[in-house]
Amino acid sequence: MSGQQNNTTPGQQDILEGIRWNDAGLLPAIVQDDKTLEVLMFAYMNPESLKLSLESGQTWFWSRSRGELWHKGGTSGNTQAITSIHYDCDSDTLLVKVKPEGPACHTGKVSCFYRELPLGSKSAADKAEAGELHSAERPAEERFAVLAELERIIGEREAERPEGAYTTYLFDKGVDKILKKVGEETAETIIAAKNKDNAELRLEVSDLIYHLLVLLQERKLPLDDIMAELSARHERPRRD
Repeated sequence: MSGQQNNTTPGQQDILEGIRWNDAGLLPAIVQDDKTLEVLMFAYMNPESLKLSLESGQTWFWSRSRGELWHKGGTSGNTQAITSIHYDCDSDTLLVKVKPEGPACHTGKVSCFYRELPLGSKSAADKAEAGELHSAERPAEERFAVLAELERIIGEREAERPEGAYTTYLFDKGVDKILKKVGEETAETIIAAKNKDNAELRLEVSDLIYHLLVLLQERKLPLDDIMAELSARHERPRRD
């Protein structure tokens, strides 16, 4: 923070000097809702972002992918007012309790940890291991986990815009380009189906789903909302 006044108190400064930063000069920070105690997110702080957090009363982090300071909610408005910061017995991890203004996750979820690794029943696990469980019988969390992971990665690409990534290219070009790709992949899916070529159809449907997820991210419409709509339609009384 060269050129800026150090507003940390003597007590804070003593603690900061005792912090054990990793080899990259970073410190893991776990962010927790002060009221519900739900873990909201995980990020890294460097000495400057920690000082900014202490001085401003809002969370600041260090983005490893972009190599720059990151004010949580600086653009989205989903800021986090800090109520307390604890450090562990080894002085190498922070627990930051906050009052969040909006969701912590870029997907619109309250917490970044909204997906659960299913333990599953032993019988189902045994059947799956033995190859006796048909794909349609597998737990939904297992069958569709790749969609959630793809949604997460696409969200990261939009936020971080890594150079050279195709997803970055789509977001940089904007919604018209994304819509054009959705249209192209839809047409190619139709052609593959008409040709009765399932190998090609598999590839084209995969491309279509990917571009639809990019479109949903651009519109800030979570995939969960689509799943909820499908579920609601399924639960409506049937007329036949």
